[in-house]
Order: sequence, then C-alpha cells, then structure tokens
Amino acid sequence: MRTFSARERRLLMVQRHHLAGDSAGPDQVAADLIGLHATDPASVYLSVLARSAEATIAEVAAAMYDRRTLVRWMAMRRTLFLFPTQDVPIIQAAVSSALALTLHRQLESRIRRNGTDPPLGADIEEWLDGVGSRVRESLGRLGSATGAQLGAEVPELRTTIRPGSRSERAQNLTSPLLTAMSAAGGIVRGSPTGAWTSRHHRWEPVERWWPEGMPELDAAAAQSALARRWLERFGPATMDDLQWWTGWSKTTVRRALTTLPVVDVDLHGQPGIALSAEPGTDSLDQAPVATLLPSLDPTPMGWKHREWFLGISPHDVFDAAGNIGPTAWWDGEIIGSWAVASAGEVRTVLLADRGHEAAQALDAAAAHLQQRLDGTAVTPAIRTRLERSLTQPVR
Repeated sequence: MRTFSARERRLLMVQRHHLAGDSAGPDQVAADLIGLHATDPASVYLSVLARSAEATIAEVAAAMYDRRTLVRWMAMRRTLFLFPTQDVPIIQAAVSSALALTLHRQLESRIRRNGTDPPLGADIEEWLDGVGSRVRESLGRLGSATGAQLGAEVPELRTTIRPGSRSERAQNLTSPLLTAMSAAGGIVRGSPTGAWTSRHHRWEPVERWWPEGMPELDAAAAQSALARRWLERFGPATMDDLQWWTGWSKTTVRRALTTLPVVDVDLHGQPGIALSAEPGTDSLDQAPVATLLPSLDPTPMGWKHREWFLGISPHDVFDAAGNIGPTAWWDGEIIGSWAVASAGEVRTVLLADRGHEAAQALDAAAAHLQQRLDGTAVTPAIRTRLERSLTQPVR
C-alpha cells in the first residue's frame, strides 16, 4: 500500500492550489480549485489575488460580470461557490438539483406549518410555482433586478412567513424563494449593488449565461466526474473528507467512486484513498512559499480532517461551526492569521515559529496585498478572535 506523509500532502497542496502565486488568473484559479467559496463576496477576490501574483480586482470582476466565464452558484453543503461557467452543468446535476428540491420542500413545509400574511390557498406548491414564473418573466423584461425591485414587480414575494417559534422571526418570501430558484438553475446571482466587497447583489436571467439553456447531465455520471476532480485537486484524502466536502451521503460517495480508478493508501497512519494515477511528490522540489488566504478559502475548507496542515491550534483560526477565518501560511502549513485594519493596513500575527525566512516572507506578502487593495478595508464574514485582535488600534 502506498504511503503519503503529511509533508508530501502539503507539497501537493502548494503546487495544485497555486499557493506560490503562480496561477495565470481568476479562470485558472477557479478551475484548479474546482470552485471558490463565495458566501463572503470579498473572499473570491482575495482567493484569486493570493494565487495569482499579477491578478487585479478588476480582472476578477470582469471574469464574473463581463465575460461571464465565472458564476456564483449554490452547491455543496448549501454553500455559495464561484465556478467556471462551463463546469456548472456538472455541479448542477451532481449537487444543486437535489439541493433545490430540498430547499423548495422545506419552504413549502415551513409555509404550511407557520402560515403566512396574507393567508394562502390550499395548493401552496402551485402558488409557489406561479410566483417563480412571474419572477422569471420580470427578470427577462428588466434584465437584472435586486430582491427589493423584484418584490415591487411581483408583490407575492412580499408575502410574510410567520415565525414558528419564539426564536424565529417573520420573513418575507423573497429570500428563501429566490435562493431555491437559483439552486434549481432558474435565476443567477449577478453584479453587486455596491463595491466588490458588497454582500448585496442583483439577480439576472439564467439565459445570460446559457442562451440555449443549461445542458442537462445524468446525475450519477456527474457525481463521478465531480469526485474525480476533487481527488485530482485535493487527493489523496479520506472518504470522510470527500463526503464532507460534497455533502453527499455515504451511499452516494461509494457509488460515485465505483467507476473511478481509486486505490487505498496510507495517510500518515490513517486509511485514505487516491486515484491510481496519483503522481506523488518525487518530482516536487520547491522552495517554501508564504501565502495569505482569506476567510472561507477553498483550500482549508477542502477537507474535514485538517490536522496535517495546521501548525497552530484550530481554535485560533476556526469558529465553533468549523468555518475558517483569514490564515497565514508557510510551506503549506497554517502558522498564523492576518487582517485588514480600517485604514487599509494589512497586519499579520504568527503563532508558530518557522524561522526568520518565514516571518520575512509573510511580511512581504502582507505589503504586496496591501498595495493591491489600495486602501480598501475588508471585513471577513467569518471573524475569529485572532483576526479581530489585529484590527484593534495600535497603542
């Protein structure tokens, strides 16, 4: 049985995930990472900048909103990702279509259970389908619109779902219905309403990305294709890692792997899997590299088991839900964190001593990022205690 050390896995990660900043630009970064976490809009840009030394904020935006070669899409673990547009049909068939059904059923069940203001008729499913059709018609006419603008065009979106318990709040139909529609491939998240860091966006017709309609693929074949891509970019790994990343059941994971040339491997004492053609690390002879990755970056969020690339306590960089904040890396290992202060200054803190070279390289990475941000203050969606401490005024 082939054995991979933690060091070998880190070498593969550095190369495959472009932690040396050697990527050609946003399209290659998104493709080689399968997708970039997009729950926090700023993280998409920062993930690209970390992996492409010459990329700019404007180039990332152009790929998303001008060329439309990249698109934000809800997929694995009900998480928003930025995918290459050409890969979305695989993602849709492998993950998002099933997710859309779940979201729609949960919305319908919540409406039945809690009730609405004004009250609806008996056939809630038919009513929701009708509202969805009017949303698509309005978007086709308007070209793009915010949720509030769609609510003005389709008044049913402003229907209030009553709270089901003391801990719940009343909610307009707008957000849950548009989210379910987007997961089904009916509408697409478009450009932000403000700066590139804004968490508010416009909705656009799906035909702007696929004028002839999105190709429909077989679900089982798409799942196998996605599993192969993940093993190519994140393997060798454990089956637990693949199941966690995809959000699939164990049965689905096993079925997806049956058509792939997968072999059992030893991951520094733990059972793992890899593609039989896994080249390994014999040809890798790279100098250590410094990298500043943003919160929810796809590299540290790519595995369930993360101890092999953590040089510090997980409590320093992960929140209670397992989401990661900004991280400072040296040679494929997390050794600290970073943050952007209100004046646009990029600050770092290192909790693991990896020598003067590491500290100096991360200082240089921070200075380079600060120059590229050009004074923009970035507040991550996932804020750890360590990151917060870096944003405090220096005394």
